[in-house]
Amino acid sequence: MNVWIEAARPRTLPAAVAPVLVGTAAAQRFLPMRFAGALTVALAIQVGVNYANDYFDGTKGVDSEHRMGPRRAVASGLVAPSAMRVATGLAFGVAALAGLALALVAGIELLIVGALCFLAALGYSGGPRPYGSAGLGELFVFVFFGLVATAGSAYVQIEELTSTAAVSAIPIGLLATAILVANNLRDLPTDADAGKVTLAVRLGRERTTTFYRALVFGGFPFLVLLAGLTESAWPLIAFVALPLTLPLYRGVRRDDPAGLVRVLAGTARLELGFGILLAVGLWVA
Repeated sequence: MNVWIEAARPRTLPAAVAPVLVGTAAAQRFLPMRFAGALTVALAIQVGVNYANDYFDGTKGVDSEHRMGPRRAVASGLVAPSAMRVATGLAFGVAALAGLALALVAGIELLIVGALCFLAALGYSGGPRPYGSAGLGELFVFVFFGLVATAGSAYVQIEELTSTAAVSAIPIGLLATAILVANNLRDLPTDADAGKVTLAVRLGRERTTTFYRALVFGGFPFLVLLAGLTESAWPLIAFVALPLTLPLYRGVRRDDPAGLVRVLAGTARLELGFGILLAVGLWVA
């Protein structure tokens, strides 16, 4: 696989696609260029976050030779740190250009949201006090890859916030957070050794496993609320994704890095499947 594609961590990209699909469907209006702009922003920020994390963890020694899971480009020597910095800047540059175009047509206030997204993206593993090492990564993922991304995608379509978009953002945020929890659960031993105190390190394996399961299942009850808000049973179609949770429920229990890699990928597939089904349900409703 091309090293840049590998470093972009394709398994995590559903966390960028799902909120745009759901937010656009919740808007009940479809402007193709605005949808394309929102999707470009979301994907570019996700890739930029992954590149930045690869760079900072590689240069800080967090990604050591003892780390389990997919290799990291900088830590393995496949990509020079300077090249990864440039790639990170290019990814964020694409997001900034697409975001600026959206702001010009949907509202200048989106520039403030975009600036906060960039600060959050860089602050996860960069800077003197990265919040990912303070156990706050999950909170920021829920806010920015759930609430902001979903409600923001609806906003660029209709230029207002709605209760349907806000409620739809919650299950998407929970599943995006579950992806990060699965990642940090896999990396728990090496993160602890490197001094990266993620929430998984703080909680320990048992409580992190329970937290992960709560995130995976926690979004489904909101489908009932959405059915009430839309006065339609169609949002309930996302319950079709429920069987995808079963192998994740079992797999996350195993203290097996390779198995947790599969759990991470399965969680991303769950979010994408759930998001597609919910988007269909909201659009038909």
